[in-house]
Amino acid sequence: MPAVKHKGKATQAALKLIFWTLVALLVVTAMGILAALVGTFIAAISGIWFGIWALFSLFCLWFFRDPNPNVPLDANVIVAPAHGKVDGMDETTESEFIGSPGRRVPTLLSQIEVHVQKAPVAGRIVHLKHTPGQYLSALKQDSSVHNENVLIGFESSEKPGEKIAVRLIAGVLARRIVPWIAPGDEVARGERISLIQFGSRVDIFLPLTAQIRVQLGDKVRGGETVIASKT
Repeated sequence: MPAVKHKGKATQAALKLIFWTLVALLVVTAMGILAALVGTFIAAISGIWFGIWALFSLFCLWFFRDPNPNVPLDANVIVAPAHGKVDGMDETTESEFIGSPGRRVPTLLSQIEVHVQKAPVAGRIVHLKHTPGQYLSALKQDSSVHNENVLIGFESSEKPGEKIAVRLIAGVLARRIVPWIAPGDEVARGERISLIQFGSRVDIFLPLTAQIRVQLGDKVRGGETVIASKT
């Protein structure tokens, strides 16, 4: 009797199909169980995540708060452009816009200050320049020289010919300066002009004739605190 060739191969093929379909079924089942466990876990902690999100939302609303300033009506005063602490005063020459000796009053913004800046005088925006730079700590006085900054030049409508400049200076955390004005815009004293995120420094450059009304260490409020009067 001749030998029977390939006996059992069909059975082996069937067993392979049975084995691999079983593996596939086990994998799908395991994935379903895992998905169910993960879904249960996510559902269990979703309340915590929504709580964290709610706290984050409240923090953002508080951090980017923008109260209306009580703007002085006296046309002979210059108001602070930013919320913060006066941390220096000197005489210097702002060469990019003013081009003559004047007084500089820098304000240091902490991370908890209002970060919206206000126009110090009523007038027209005639200069707006962004300068790339470093991100040194705003606590350092030389950060105003080396850090990224935006210089805004005002021509006062309250005292013709008067030029005032405001320099918005980035810091370690403040990596975004957002001007809301453009050259040619007319602004009122105390009007919102820009936003600096996460603390920084703001310098205001005044004429030598301006009479400074604040002292070193004073807390000032943008658009509200009188920092100088005109002569």
